[in-house]
Amino acid sequence: MKALVLAEKPSVAREIARVMGSKEKHKGYFEGPKYIVTWALGHLVGLAEPVDYDHKYATWNLEDLPILPKTMKLKVLRETGQQFRVVQSLTKRQDVNKLIIATDAAREGELLARWIMKMVHWNKPFERLWISSQTDKAIKEGFSSLRPGKQFDRLYESARCRAEADWMIGLNVTRALTVKFGAQLSAGRVQTPTLGMIMDREKEIINFRSQEYDTIKADFGSFSATWRGKNGDARIFERQNSESLKKKLEGQYGKVAQIKKTEKVEPHPLAYDLTELQRDANRKYGFSAKQTSNVLQRLYEQYKLVTYPRTDSRYLTSDMVNTLKERLESVAVGPYAALARPLLRKNLPITKRIVDDSKVSDHHAIIPTEETVLLNQLSTEERKLYDLIVRRFISLFYPPARYDNVSVTVQVEGEQLHAKGTTIKDAGWREVYGADSDHFSDEDDEDADDRPSLLPVLHEGESVKVQRVHVQNGRTLPPKRYTEASLLSLMEKHGLGTPATRADIIEKLINTDTIERQGNLLHPTGKGKQLIELVASELRTPELTARWEAELEKIARGQGKPDPFLQGIRGMSKDLVTEVKNSSAGYKPHNVSNSHCPECGTRLLEKKGKRGKMLVCPSEDCGYRRSDEKRLSNRRCPQCHKKMEIKEGKAGLYVQCLPCGITETLNKNNNHVNKREERKLVQKYAKEESSAVSNLGELLKAAMEQQKGK
Repeated sequence: MKALVLAEKPSVAREIARVMGSKEKHKGYFEGPKYIVTWALGHLVGLAEPVDYDHKYATWNLEDLPILPKTMKLKVLRETGQQFRVVQSLTKRQDVNKLIIATDAAREGELLARWIMKMVHWNKPFERLWISSQTDKAIKEGFSSLRPGKQFDRLYESARCRAEADWMIGLNVTRALTVKFGAQLSAGRVQTPTLGMIMDREKEIINFRSQEYDTIKADFGSFSATWRGKNGDARIFERQNSESLKKKLEGQYGKVAQIKKTEKVEPHPLAYDLTELQRDANRKYGFSAKQTSNVLQRLYEQYKLVTYPRTDSRYLTSDMVNTLKERLESVAVGPYAALARPLLRKNLPITKRIVDDSKVSDHHAIIPTEETVLLNQLSTEERKLYDLIVRRFISLFYPPARYDNVSVTVQVEGEQLHAKGTTIKDAGWREVYGADSDHFSDEDDEDADDRPSLLPVLHEGESVKVQRVHVQNGRTLPPKRYTEASLLSLMEKHGLGTPATRADIIEKLINTDTIERQGNLLHPTGKGKQLIELVASELRTPELTARWEAELEKIARGQGKPDPFLQGIRGMSKDLVTEVKNSSAGYKPHNVSNSHCPECGTRLLEKKGKRGKMLVCPSEDCGYRRSDEKRLSNRRCPQCHKKMEIKEGKAGLYVQCLPCGITETLNKNNNHVNKREERKLVQKYAKEESSAVSNLGELLKAAMEQQKGK
């Protein structure tokens, strides 16, 4: 008898098959003496759509909402149906007596496997492969210690509740908003409060009123100090006060009133979880959260260089202690050799700051595997991310950084001036980062004037003279817009989403044109500003969604039950839809262009697509769309002789001279050209140079001949 192994992706299945001896390759699976290894291509099964419950839901109508089926159905996804049939046929084989779930060891991985099991009516035993890296060693050890499948029932229930909650809230509120306001408006239990936090910051910025102020710095020759008032504030908002203070201090003698010296011991930073790594990659390299996730997945899956990415823990487990030197050995190459080699010659200091079983739930922190790295095989962005992980891992075994903070207070004519300095005693873990050891400090760090500088040797009571006084002008600044790093921190703080989903939430807000990236900052769009005012107030703030996420976590731990949670979601869906129905608000598209639809005359909307800007007709009965980029044909206008632009209309492709308004069809013989073929040609033109576009006539002729032959 054989065991059927269900992996999440073909690449993972291929590695498992290689390691476990399943060498026979078939369409959709690998087979060996003991194991048949197949894969899921992500989700093969999903929640049924409204139309699967009743055909009337194919048309979006406000009166049909909310749509809340008593029992949620599953369906095989059309795009992956072929692979589902492969998996289904394998489960029916008489020589298969056991299933091994080898999907990602997380909530979503558990869900996709269980849904497949439900659809194929699996009733035989099943076990769980739970591993944190994709190395050969990890796979073999995982198969030697498979866990009972029932052990993960609670994790599945949590994942099912999350999926059904997203369906009920997201689908109903999105349909209600879209139909009520006549625009594509998307809402959800995580994306909407995330947008709400961005808009709250935007309002703070809009309402902020900037003020001018001065600061005063006195130069004592060998050091300088900043004036501060009795309340500790260095800012002076009255210009006449700063001028009089400058005159008062200039050329005067002062006394060193106080020297305060304190030793600071700074322990190494904790190991990375996904969110912290996404923050650091955004701060240092400008990586988006999604970009970091994608690169990290390659390091984990393709190169097998790092452990499981989608973790929320920053600690290791005690059973890993014996592997730590082997991991250090694997990274002791290139720029890391001089940092890692000394650690290998002594016992590693294992503390609660590194290893703590109580702070690891499903997966430990992200660290390197025992796989030897070949740095020259990594791309630039892979190298950058790997560098962050390796240096953080090595720093875990370095001592704390020790330095003296020196604070000096100088009194001049009854006024107090302050200076700060620092003396490094032991670089400790900061040696691993060198000059770059501050790259993970908080963005809202102290002002430049407050940062420590080098100070000479001073003594209390010593007399010092003010050589000159500098008055520096400044303005109060509004709160900063969120970067992805700071937004991730806020989402984590409020419990919005999980480490695995936060990047996708940010990308969804961008793809639905509710926020946009401007440099490294996130700005709300005109659509986003209106949308947040149209949704119910409960959905705008993170508190409600954070409570839901906490409930899901309780369900996963066996401390909560699915039914009460889903009942609450159903009630909330009804309330949210009712509020939209009763709304008297309005919506105005923010992206109306100056172009008109050539078919119905409606003003076209400008939308951002993967291939650039698109102009789309908002009329439901029309569906006209075209690229905003000019694509010239080899056909010339019969009136002005300029090259005509290629357009795509409801009836197919045509060319148009915009200055003259002359339009010509490309299909003069009225031969039927398949619309799908036309669309393929349009996509081809968007990718190719103008020289290729000039062959439009020949390409269309070939398409028509092909159609005739059929």
